[in-house]
Amino acid sequence: MPPSTQFPEPPEGADAVLEGLDPEQRAVATALHGPVCVLAGAGTGKTRAITHRIAYGVRAGIVQPASVLAVTFTARAAGEMRGRLRQLGAGGVQARTFHAAALRQLQYFWPRVVGGPLPQLVERKVQLVAEAAARVRIRLDRNELRDVAGEIEWAKVTQTVPEDYPAAVAKAGREAPRDPAEISRVYTAYEQLKRERSVIDFEDVLLLTVGVLEERYDVAEQVRSQYQHFVVDEYQDVSPLQQRLLDLWVGGRGNLCVVGDASQTIYSFTGATPEFLLSFRARYPDATVVKLVRDYRSTPQVVHLANGLLAQARGQAAAHRLELVSQREPGPEPAFTEYADEPAEAEGTARRIRDLIASGVRPSEIAVLYRVNAQSEVYEQALADAGVPYQLRGAERFFERPEVREAGMLLRGAARAGGGAGAGLDEADVPAQVRAVLGSRGWTPEPPAGSGAVRDRWESLAALVRLAEDFVRARPQATLADLVAELDERAGAQHAPTVEGVTLASLHAAKGLEWDAVFLVGLSEGMVPITYAKTDEQVEEERRLLYVGVTRARRHLALSWSLSRAPGGRAGRRPSRFLTGLRPGTAARGGAPGGGARSGVERPAVGRRRRGPVHCRVCGRSLSEAGEIKLMRCEDCPSELDEGLYERLREWRSEQARQLGQPPYCVFTDKTLLAIAETVPSDAAGLSRIAGVGARKLRRFGADVLALCAGEEPGSGNDECGTSDSGKTPGGAPDGPVEDSLEK
Repeated sequence: MPPSTQFPEPPEGADAVLEGLDPEQRAVATALHGPVCVLAGAGTGKTRAITHRIAYGVRAGIVQPASVLAVTFTARAAGEMRGRLRQLGAGGVQARTFHAAALRQLQYFWPRVVGGPLPQLVERKVQLVAEAAARVRIRLDRNELRDVAGEIEWAKVTQTVPEDYPAAVAKAGREAPRDPAEISRVYTAYEQLKRERSVIDFEDVLLLTVGVLEERYDVAEQVRSQYQHFVVDEYQDVSPLQQRLLDLWVGGRGNLCVVGDASQTIYSFTGATPEFLLSFRARYPDATVVKLVRDYRSTPQVVHLANGLLAQARGQAAAHRLELVSQREPGPEPAFTEYADEPAEAEGTARRIRDLIASGVRPSEIAVLYRVNAQSEVYEQALADAGVPYQLRGAERFFERPEVREAGMLLRGAARAGGGAGAGLDEADVPAQVRAVLGSRGWTPEPPAGSGAVRDRWESLAALVRLAEDFVRARPQATLADLVAELDERAGAQHAPTVEGVTLASLHAAKGLEWDAVFLVGLSEGMVPITYAKTDEQVEEERRLLYVGVTRARRHLALSWSLSRAPGGRAGRRPSRFLTGLRPGTAARGGAPGGGARSGVERPAVGRRRRGPVHCRVCGRSLSEAGEIKLMRCEDCPSELDEGLYERLREWRSEQARQLGQPPYCVFTDKTLLAIAETVPSDAAGLSRIAGVGARKLRRFGADVLALCAGEEPGSGNDECGTSDSGKTPGGAPDGPVEDSLEK
């Protein structure tokens, strides 16, 4: 049985920890004393270098595990670091986010320093912001509430008090979502409300910890006696407040290792700044500085494009950019594709993804990345239409999913009852026991058709089955109880197993992740860079954000944009300025020809058909909104809806969705059903003219829909659209996943 890559055996000794590291990574791992600054490019193995550094120090007896505090910026990254350290035989090291580490210290010292329990932590400040706005008689809608909450967070991490907020915004060149004076008033009221209710927010956790350490020398010394070695990952994202806390933890000592890449600074809107990374050598003149530029993640073609993207960058971060050198075999050239409209772009992306999966690429090794979360819906539907499973990044954590919690309880109960003895299973066959337990909750050897809740549940359970198989490959003598203990440890570290589905994520959410194939979509001016990026530095941050997206790809990289938002719309969009000099036929700034990729810009002839202008069938006005185009009338024009037909169509759609295991909109959206119930088409040609009824949906559902329009029962023999009953399951549903053009 081959060894498992998820559960490797710990190295036998300290020297074995260094095996497999390149010279620069080894230099990081053996630099255990004094300040160390690691400038690490994307894909160069920075996490590997710093975890091996900690593990080497622990295994060599130079560093005590409990004396190390490793901090990063997300719970997922901290969990991954703890998992890697455990695999290297360095358990017991504290790896936490800044907030988690500060909260732990604050909870411990608060009773002694202030007295009584720590005030309650407000996890979501939006409701409190709404009350504060109402108190000062400022009306904010839902989006403004979220934006103002973000402004308050920015003010606090940059250590800006309410009365100084307007001046700070002006100095930073920041575009406030409301009048800065109004936000200042809301911010003031927000702080008053917190004091009245004796509650604190996440930023207060850092502020209060800083206050305690600054005011109580004895507490600061106790923390410093506990932690003597500090490691900070993603140091380019540190805020002034976090740096202030870090300085208090370190206390003037030199055992600090920071790791970062100024070219991946993409969170300045939250107060992050690369200033502390770039000035580290000035603050620590005796620091050891190591550059990691060997890229083990991406092919030379992807790395060449990434380097070309940064070659045109300007500003302080650009002056410190790292030129990556790929260590991988050559791969395919990045593909540049222009589409007529957003739905066509989504459909084309889904088709290419389906082809990649057919060629052997796992869905979990594919990602679609976009600038803002609002772009996800069109891709969710396109993938659902193509029968491709997907998962949204930033959705519910794996171990918090109801089916995963339920599975954990069932497996725990089975382990206490003696594994599979009662079911006649071999207790030594842990995967068989897991399959038997989860089989009672919806797991099957083959996945259900389509997407939706049923498929999501199955994917979660299948991930647990695969984890059990990997676990036993690594530890053949393991029992079900051992597996349950492993699941508990992973849940605590948020170290989730892989779920088989294409990842949909924003570029920000993709930071720190990687896939075999990455589709960067919506790369048009106004989206990348985003329209509200006004200053040179804001535009450069948008470039860095695209750079992060490019460097997520290991082998396959596709970049695309569309000329209009909706079918029939004016083709007024232009591809992102960042692609100039990279896509064929364009020249870089200064007139040099672009040399990023050698595959021409592809304008696919296949895909969503180009439509001419769409006119309202009531008043004749040209339509541009996707919803109006689908209805073929203005939203406020009178409707001739056949309500009875509309209800019959909805009932029919619910039954199709149930049989397919997909959400109802994957059959037809509400707008499409409304358009059908208003126009009541009598033949396939009339039905096909309705937006959202493409060729494949016409073949699969056309006969049923036309039967309903004619007042007949679906599946009653009407085969006008060429869909025979032999191709359906009972009830008229197709016996495969829905595949058709996207409905917006």
